[in-house]
Amino acid sequence: MSFRKVVRQSKFRHVFGQPVKTEQCYDDIRVSRVTWDSTFCAVNPSFVAIIVEASGGGAFLVLPLHKTGRIDKSYPTVCGHTGPVLDIDWCPHNDHVIASGSEDCTVMVWQIPENGLSQPLTEPVVVLEGHSKRVGIVTWHPTARNVLLSAGCDNVVLIWNVGTAEELYRLEGLHPDLIYSVSWSRDGSRFCTACKDKSVRVIDPRRGTVVAEKERAHEGARPMRAIFLADGKIFTTGFSRMSERQLALWDTENLEEPMGLQELDSSNGALLPFYDPDTNVVYVCGKGDSSIRYFEITEEPPYIHFLNTFTSKEPQRGMGWMPKRGLDVSKCEIARWDVGDRVREPPSAPRLPCDPPCAPPGRFYKLHERKCEPIIMTVPRK
Repeated sequence: MSFRKVVRQSKFRHVFGQPVKTEQCYDDIRVSRVTWDSTFCAVNPSFVAIIVEASGGGAFLVLPLHKTGRIDKSYPTVCGHTGPVLDIDWCPHNDHVIASGSEDCTVMVWQIPENGLSQPLTEPVVVLEGHSKRVGIVTWHPTARNVLLSAGCDNVVLIWNVGTAEELYRLEGLHPDLIYSVSWSRDGSRFCTACKDKSVRVIDPRRGTVVAEKERAHEGARPMRAIFLADGKIFTTGFSRMSERQLALWDTENLEEPMGLQELDSSNGALLPFYDPDTNVVYVCGKGDSSIRYFEITEEPPYIHFLNTFTSKEPQRGMGWMPKRGLDVSKCEIARWDVGDRVREPPSAPRLPCDPPCAPPGRFYKLHERKCEPIIMTVPRK
């Protein structure tokens, strides 16, 4: 008689989250109150950028990671948009370049000085005009330099050459309704979108065609999101017909049925997924929640394995995710979020893999109503 293992073996079963000390947070920040399901925060190894409340237009803060504590109200912002900023994204190839999309229908690309801002930045390097309605999504190409994707409420996806400020591809007619999210595949050859018509689409931008489509990926009417995983599968978050929050995993070769489907709870905040391709762990943060759940994606059924939950006292308004380059491997970080605390300076030594079963690093930046707090995700050593 064979007994099935009660506990599944996993290197990441004991991953735990740790908020930093109060003095290591970024305090007194007026986080944007715009009703848009964006992360409102973008992080790289040099800076943390946070969309903030601004009168007479749109603005976001750019803070060097070491500038923690109380942020003065007069601290300079990036403030060239004439409407509220909806989304921001750091360039993966240059830590001093950031793109922003706004309600003023434009996308702007900014060059941040080496030591951060000493005065308000009002002149972008490039202004990209092509959308007829507000721009809610901006995301850089993962492998090609100077290639930026933007998606607007005009249901159009534009791919830009930032160096020449020209449209490379204009994808119209592929989405009949509002686009909720866009995610590039790891090699940048395709991207997937989640749309208000409840469909998830895989699109080849060069051909301008939908390669695969799943209608009614989630039955609920509330916003859903889709992200590409490293192996080409798609992970989605959404709502059931009974308004329960769901997670699903899809094989792009066969989108008839999900490989895995889990129901979480009946809260109404949109779920924001963050994926770590090195560890195959997906972190799920709900807007308005006070917890971060994390799941491991494996090759064996049921494919989506719940690992643990990080819980804090205050709800999150947004979330930033530190790229692996900015993590401290010597401390076994595998993820780092900014939620209002100070973030350590990234170590200057080259990143080396930790001793097993410790994984490469990670950190989140969690936005409260008035502050940003980093949360460090750690894998304990044996």
